[in-house]
Amino acid sequence: MKNITITLDEQTAAWARVYAAKRNMSLSRFLAEILDARMRESREYDRAMRRYLARKPTAISRPTDRYPSRDKLHERHGVR
Repeated sequence: MKNITITLDEQTAAWARVYAAKRNMSLSRFLAEILDARMRESREYDRAMRRYLARKPTAISRPTDRYPSRDKLHERHGVR
């Protein structure tokens, strides 16, 4: 284990102490668990991104018919 020093404003430090105490853990253990969870999330995201980017692109199928014209798309029967 490595010891580190962090600086928090009074309000954040007080909240963190109370939060950790309610869960029967030290502030150090609480912060370690938060950082560990973030590290795992980051690694999982990176692995998922690498898997996604390693996939071959899929071809987009083109419709056999031509696309409708702009006028056809915006026709309003009975408006005029």
